[in-house]
Amino acid sequence: MSEEIQALPQIKKPATFIGKYVFSRDHKIIGLQYFFLALAAALAGTLMSLLIRLRLAWPQERWPLLEMIFPNGFSDGLMKPEFYLAMVTMHGTMMVFMVLSVAPQSAFGNYFLPIQIGAREMVFPRLNMLSFWLTFASFVVLIAALFVAGGAPIGGWTFYPPLSAIASAGPGQGAGADLWLVSIGVFCLAAFLGSINFIVTTLTRRTKGMSLMRMPLTCWGWFTTACISLLAFPVLLVAGLLLFLDRNFGMSFFKPAGLVVTGQVIEGGGGSPLLWQHLFWFFGHPEVYLVIIPVMGVISHVMATFARKPVFGHRAMVTAMLAIGALGFLIWGHHMFVSGMNPRLGLAFSVLTLVIGVPSAVKTFNWLGTLWGARIRFTTPMLFAIGFVSLFVSGGVTGLVLGQMALDMVFHDTYFVTGHFHMVMGVAAVFGIFAATYYWFPKMFGRMMNETMGKLHFWLTFAGVYAIFVPFHLLGIAGHPRRYADTLWFDFLKPLEPLHIFITIAAFVTAAAQLIFAGNFLLSLRKGARAGDNPWEATTLEWTVATPPPMENFAGRLPVVHRGPYEYSTPGAAKDYSMQTESLD
Repeated sequence: MSEEIQALPQIKKPATFIGKYVFSRDHKIIGLQYFFLALAAALAGTLMSLLIRLRLAWPQERWPLLEMIFPNGFSDGLMKPEFYLAMVTMHGTMMVFMVLSVAPQSAFGNYFLPIQIGAREMVFPRLNMLSFWLTFASFVVLIAALFVAGGAPIGGWTFYPPLSAIASAGPGQGAGADLWLVSIGVFCLAAFLGSINFIVTTLTRRTKGMSLMRMPLTCWGWFTTACISLLAFPVLLVAGLLLFLDRNFGMSFFKPAGLVVTGQVIEGGGGSPLLWQHLFWFFGHPEVYLVIIPVMGVISHVMATFARKPVFGHRAMVTAMLAIGALGFLIWGHHMFVSGMNPRLGLAFSVLTLVIGVPSAVKTFNWLGTLWGARIRFTTPMLFAIGFVSLFVSGGVTGLVLGQMALDMVFHDTYFVTGHFHMVMGVAAVFGIFAATYYWFPKMFGRMMNETMGKLHFWLTFAGVYAIFVPFHLLGIAGHPRRYADTLWFDFLKPLEPLHIFITIAAFVTAAAQLIFAGNFLLSLRKGARAGDNPWEATTLEWTVATPPPMENFAGRLPVVHRGPYEYSTPGAAKDYSMQTESLD
């Protein structure tokens, strides 16, 4: 039988629609706000990627309809090179910040962390609300950069100086670049405030019996990610502020002396473009783990549920997660092997890059150990979880190549790198987001998603992303440079054009497959089968509350935890799962 501690005073419910759904302090509503914001950003980012593919596959093709939509981006139906570069910049920024940084942590973490640790609410609900609206403001400012005079920024999502430090350097370096910096600065502040909430809530609001090692691995993922955000985002915020001062107030933190742009000597100088790289990548490489660690927690959680087994090596999984988070701050320099660094320093970063592969391998082997001998239920969330492991391993193997200084010098500015980080950070994380969506949809909305549509969505997406990003590696091996708007100017790239066409067709088919997900999602919201409180027969606390959860989560009475989070198929038990609230008697 479960136990309960004393009843708690009720939380006052908001009386108005605006108070309940717009400026809500309920962590579940805020989680949904983040979720739908990430969906909107994913739609925008995907459309930008398709525009990129059109230019690469058919660079001489005329698109009069697109010219009507983007009159400044096309000339006589041909896509301008600067518009192509703007799409590359905005696609990368939109996906890295507004989708991959928001959905796994801010959306699902906000919704489920308090419930999974037995809390009624986040520690700082008003701060939680402020974090969302700052993120929303950041998204609006970023979108505005597409429409200002001078065009959207073209400096890539890394925004390297010295050109990005000079407002008169060329197209896309005016107001659009300033808005990009403002957007990223506001996002950094929102992420920093949100991380405080996650850390304090995890450490202080766990219910009775919820020791750290009884927390689900999802909670460990969100907690570790919050610690990374607390340390990494302020560095990018400061770097962005310095770059803004360079651009608008005559400072020279990143502008070198004697810089010549379009035949003119830039006044001032004395700064270092490499300083930006150090600051950016000190944030940028932990950002990779900021994206992937909460997804790792979700994958472990989903996998245990549908393998009907405890997670293999639970403590090792926690240790590996913490180790990845800590080591992520020590290897930023492997992004800078081509910057002219001392080879001895490069060797240190190379070794550390290999070292961080150890906890990643531990997690992979533990996932395989969880599946070994299991009675697997091949539901849609389980398929996406297994698909994540496949993509994570495939993308991670190429990371070992790029971690070697001598090899990275050859591959660094090619599509090999683009293929690597899209597989290991991009689509692998997206698979984790899909797994979480299909898994928790019944709890969030009270209805089940259609399994047939879900599995069709999985197989088309799984085949599609491999058809897109494996050829990226082949392009890189052939020496294809990144960010080139027109490959037909170069004789050695002309034979690769059919591969670009194949990738583009695969990209459009894969994008079309996402319409199945959208249709499934919308239809299930209205007509999906009613979900019970625990349709997956899972063990953690979110499945002990009503569906959807009430405002106070546990109806004013907090649960007592007696068990670990993944007690499946316990010998001698009456059923193949034991809820965390069930006593050991």
